Amino acid sequence: MDLMTMMLGAQGGGAIQQLAQQFGIGEEQARAAVAKMVPALSRGLKRDLADPDNAAGLMRALQRGGHQRYVDQPETLAAPETVADGNAILGHLFGSKEVSRQVAERVGGDTGLDSGMVKQMLPMVAALLMGSLSKQTAAQGGDGEGLMGMLGGLLDADGDGSVVDDLMGMAGRFFR
Repeated sequence: MDLMTMMLGAQGGGAIQQLAQQFGIGEEQARAAVAKMVPALSRGLKRDLADPDNAAGLMRALQRGGHQRYVDQPETLAAPETVADGNAILGHLFGSKEVSRQVAERVGGDTGLDSGMVKQMLPMVAALLMGSLSKQTAAQGGDGEGLMGMLGGLLDADGDGSVVDDLMGMAGRFFR
């Protein structure tokens, strides 16, 4: 299962419904925004995994399991503590608030949504990403080697060693 499918299918689409309701937009608009955010989040995740210390920190965070609640209880996505956690996740993945702003502007331009709204969605989607990865980690036993294999598989779905084509394919599937 790829990262996009995991996130969009979380709780039978409950996360997408929650985002749509929270921001007063249609589910298709919320789905499109998430689909446009995932490649940027995935690039940040891949960059993090390239550094052994960051990869170890990510594994510890995923193994703790606390992020699963964002998938299991999508109504918590708008809670202040979720947004704070999501902002911390964005800090790790993007490295700066400027990158978050750039992603929000790009996603807003691509989807027609206000970039300010997208900027508010980003931490919720980052929390959902960690929740999806955490849930998948728990389902696979949570050991370090299996986790690294799973993350590599999620980011490189066709096994060709490059995630770029996979990310483009993931995003493309949702705009046909």
